Amino acid sequence: MSEPARDGAEPVRIPDHDLGDLVSTVTQLVTATRKQNETLARLTDEEPSINDGTDGDAESDGAQTAASEEAPATIFILALDGTAYTEELAALTNWVDDLLLPVYGREVTAIRPWCQQWPKHPEAVARLHALWLAWQQLTDGEAGLTGPSTWHRDHLDPTLLQLRTPDGPFGACTTSATRPNHRLLDSPQSAGA
Repeated sequence: MSEPARDGAEPVRIPDHDLGDLVSTVTQLVTATRKQNETLARLTDEEPSINDGTDGDAESDGAQTAASEEAPATIFILALDGTAYTEELAALTNWVDDLLLPVYGREVTAIRPWCQQWPKHPEAVARLHALWLAWQQLTDGEAGLTGPSTWHRDHLDPTLLQLRTPDGPFGACTTSATRPNHRLLDSPQSAGA
C-alpha cells in the first residue's frame, strides 16, 4: 500500500506508458499559460511576468514604459500607416506569392475568382494579413502538433471561402486566368452617395 500524502489524499500513481502523454500535456499547458500571460500583458500594456509579486520600484516602471513605447499598439495591418504599413504589406505579399498561392491557389474560375492586384483590395489585405498572423502563430513549434491542422480548419478554409466567393472582394475581377481583370467594387458608403 502506498503511504498517504500530507494533505490526506492518496498519491497518484501513473503507469510508465502514460508519462509521455502527461509530460506533453503539461508542456502544452505551460506554453498556453505563457501565451495568455503575453496576451494579457499586451492588453494591459505591462511586461509579462512569471512571478506575480512586483516591487513597484521606479526602475521596473521605467522598463515597462520603454517596452510599451517600443511595441506597436497593434500588429493588424489596417491599423498601421506610412512606412509600417508598406513594410508589413511587402512581407505579406512575399508570403502570399511564395507560399499561399503556390500551395493553395487553385484554378481561377467564375465561382472561384482571384485578383493578381489583391493588395489594392482592402478587404483582401485585411483577411490575408489575419490569415498570415494565424499561420505564424500556429506553425510555430510551440503551437504543438495540431497547430497546422487548426490553421487549415479555423483560418485558411474560411478565409479562402470569403475571398474567392463570387460575391467576395474579387467578384468583379478575374474569373478566367486567360483574361486578367481588376476592378474595385463600390463600398456601401460610396454606392449610396
